Amino acid sequence: MRLGGRMAAAIEVLGDIEQRKRPVSDALKDWGLSHRFAGSGDRAAIGNLVYDALRKKLSHAWLMDDDSPSALVHAVIHRQWNIDPDKLRELLAGDRFAPEPLSEKSAKAFTGRDLKKAPPHVQADIPEWVRFAFEENFDDEWVAEAQALSERPPLDLRVNTLKSSVDKVLKALTRSGAVRTDLARNGLRIAPGEGPARLPNVTAEPAYQKGWFEVQDEGSQIVSDLIFARGGEQVLDYCAGGGGKTLALSAAMENSGQIHAYDIDKARLAPIFERLKRAGTRNVQVHDAGSDLGGLAGRMDRVIIDAPCTGTGTWRRRPDTKWKLTQKNLEERLDQQQEVLASAAPFVRPGGFLIYITCSVLPQENEAQVYGFCEDNGAFEPVSAGEVWQDLFGENPLQPWSADMKTVTLTPAATKTDGFFFSVLQKRQ
Repeated sequence: MRLGGRMAAAIEVLGDIEQRKRPVSDALKDWGLSHRFAGSGDRAAIGNLVYDALRKKLSHAWLMDDDSPSALVHAVIHRQWNIDPDKLRELLAGDRFAPEPLSEKSAKAFTGRDLKKAPPHVQADIPEWVRFAFEENFDDEWVAEAQALSERPPLDLRVNTLKSSVDKVLKALTRSGAVRTDLARNGLRIAPGEGPARLPNVTAEPAYQKGWFEVQDEGSQIVSDLIFARGGEQVLDYCAGGGGKTLALSAAMENSGQIHAYDIDKARLAPIFERLKRAGTRNVQVHDAGSDLGGLAGRMDRVIIDAPCTGTGTWRRRPDTKWKLTQKNLEERLDQQQEVLASAAPFVRPGGFLIYITCSVLPQENEAQVYGFCEDNGAFEPVSAGEVWQDLFGENPLQPWSADMKTVTLTPAATKTDGFFFSVLQKRQ
């Protein structure tokens, strides 16, 4: 397919997402199934156009004075793919599959508008009602922090030290362009590329099939390191999901001690079994909603809550969720977080640790929940996650946000990772 056909396809997919209120991944998958002539390069380029359009949806629409799918795709081409209007007309000339040209109104707006004059939340590319939470969390840097959440993310990998080494995996992935991550000790990163460029399918690599590495954002790897689980400990991963942190902890503990991976949602937990087998773990027990965890009460050295949240820290990867988030969604997540904290706390032994993590950057879901829990539960007190950060990464110029060095918040702008919140509460003896 030529560029015109790819643009027309992206416009069609964006229209489908808007009309049917469906996830972007589903819309792209259905388009691919109904257009089997499109090659993998075409599908990747169309996906890039769609995701780029959604990441900067507000600022694209403001500059074009039009929020239609066609205007958004043209904005991507001009702003992010660096193809100016004259060059685009040249590229689309004679292409019968190309979309209709940009309207005169939008073309005039795009050449005449200055984004610096747009409302701050438009410059930031976030819903207006979320602005106040960003201001509270990031002070004068809130626009820059929000803008970083609208850029393309890299592909991050975690080397499984139970089976391989960083150098060994780097050699195996030479053609992929993988390099060491800036912070995570066993992480590798593949840059996102520009324009129609597609990321390599690393899960097809023999090294992946052998269990030498997992796909895991560097931020998730870092918080797994900050948990500081040691060999021989008893650990409960209370919201284990697909097992990313469970696998990282197993490697950190060198397959000794015991990790109990639990999740109330069987569908979310389902991928963990194959991943554990491929990784060569021997110290993990999986528990679903039907399991009786009563025997673990008061015995765990560390209980990890990767809490249900709005996912604002993952907006680079899931930009469609940014525009669906509502105040009601946030309130529902706050209630769920309080329920999970209350349910998980009894498993911590005296002197043990309750670790609360989210992939959100909203203070209501993070600091407010942690300190509110401690006020209501005198048996727990916050301890310094910042000290552990300094021990592990202190010399690195990339530093997380932290008001008191007890909790830390990772962001694309500050640490070049997805957004994550991390805190540790210790149970009094």
